[in-house]
Amino acid sequence: MDIQVIFQIAAVGILVAVLNQVLKSAGRDEQAMLTTLAGLLVVLFWVIQYISQLFTTVRQVFNL
Repeated sequence: MDIQVIFQIAAVGILVAVLNQVLKSAGRDEQAMLTTLAGLLVVLFWVIQYISQLFTTVRQVFNL
C-alpha cells in the first residue's frame, strides 16, 4: 500500500470534519450528515481495491 493513499484518506477525513462542524453550526444538520456519508463513500471506493487485493493474496498464500 502506498503512503499517499493514507494521506489522501486523512485529508478527506479532515475536510469532512471541518465541513461537518461548519454545517452543524449553521443549523444544516441534514447536509452535514450527507457530507459525512459522501466522505465515507469516497474513502470506501478507494479502499475496496486494496481489500480485494488482500483477499487475492490470502487465497494465493493458502492455495485456495
